[in-house]
Amino acid sequence: MVHKQNENDTLFLKTGEGRVYKCGTMTAVFKADENETKNKYSISEWWLEPNSNGPGPHQHEDNDEVFYGIEGTASVLVGDKWIDVKKGTFLRIPAKTVHDFANRTNKKCGLLNFFIPGGFERNMPSIVKWFGDNQQ
Repeated sequence: MVHKQNENDTLFLKTGEGRVYKCGTMTAVFKADENETKNKYSISEWWLEPNSNGPGPHQHEDNDEVFYGIEGTASVLVGDKWIDVKKGTFLRIPAKTVHDFANRTNKKCGLLNFFIPGGFERNMPSIVKWFGDNQQ
């Protein structure tokens, strides 16, 4: 269980801990967000079940994103090219760049995400609702 933190507190979470958001075959686990970072960044894990899609192509006007492969292989769309992000792979996507991610393998995959500056977590309730309303 995560307790409300402030930016001056040490934040320690064990494997699987954080604010969990179920989005169909995708699960987001927020580790730190604007409450802990003075809105400087948000950090989350994004887990995709085998052979599943992510959020769909989108872009952020004012936010850079960093992805780091933590398990399996995720396919990440950057502009018009798909890049395989395996465990240990680092990828920075600048603001205003169309991107998406998916799992095209038979094994679960995970990405660690840094959203700079923070605040993306404010969108999660509406994203969860959208996935709930549009699951097939």
